[in-house]
Parts: sequence; structure tokens; C-alpha cells
Amino acid sequence: MAHVELSLSEAFVPQARTSIEPEYGSSVELWSATVAAAAEPCLLIDADFAIVAVSESACQLLGLGSPAEATGRSLLDGVLRLVDFTQARSELTETEIEKIPPLLALSSGRLARGLLRVPAGGTPEAATVDAIATPISDEGTVSGSLTFFCEV
Repeated sequence: MAHVELSLSEAFVPQARTSIEPEYGSSVELWSATVAAAAEPCLLIDADFAIVAVSESACQLLGLGSPAEATGRSLLDGVLRLVDFTQARSELTETEIEKIPPLLALSSGRLARGLLRVPAGGTPEAATVDAIATPISDEGTVSGSLTFFCEV
């Protein structure tokens, strides 16, 4: 006949981990170096709509000049020229610009996606760009948005 003994002891409660990583600052600061060095077309703006970082490929795709020229400027100060989807290719109004994915992600705190049209380097043509933006948060408050672009 088998014999079984039971004993009771204190329940194991795991201890909270302590981080060994150094503090980096805000989430926007953390993402800025990654965006600036990215091969993909991407853009990082802060809560005041200022460009914190932009990749070289995004500058070429969106007609922003160089990353050094675009960084620090407000997206709403005519840095990013957008046109509508009509044959006339009229520039977007301020109300329409507020609905583009980078700004919509900031105002809504949610993912935003949409198509944009940007003038193609002084030609009458316009490039259509798919934009996907995500809000960047610090302690529950939206502090910026990160947007990736792809020409369609």
C-alpha cells in the first residue's frame, strides 16, 4: 500500500522585478533616433505638431527637403503640402489637414490610416501615399504620433 504525506508551507509570491535599464526620457525622445535612422519613410511629431524626427526616405516621398530642414518645424506651417483627389489638385484646407493620419492619431489617441496626395517635385502630377499613424503616449497622455508612409 502506498503512503502519501502532505506538508503545508508559505505560498510562493514572486517579487516585483526591478528594471536594470536606464531611464530614457519621454517616448517621443526614445523613438526620435529610430525614426531619424530608419530606411522606411516615417515621421515623428510631438503634441504641438512639430516634427521631432523624419527619415530621409520620407523627406523624398513627401517633398520635405532634408531631415535637417524639416526637423523642428510645425507640420501645420506649410511644411507638408497636400492636395485633394480632384483633377484640379487644389491644396487642402485647414479643416481637411486636421484629419490627416498624423494629426488624427494625436487628437483621437487611436490608430489612424488614410490616403494623402502630395505634389510630385514641381510637376503637375501628384503622388498618392498611404499613411498609418499611431499615437505615442507617456503615462497615459498622448505626447506625439509616429506615422509610416508607402507610395501607392
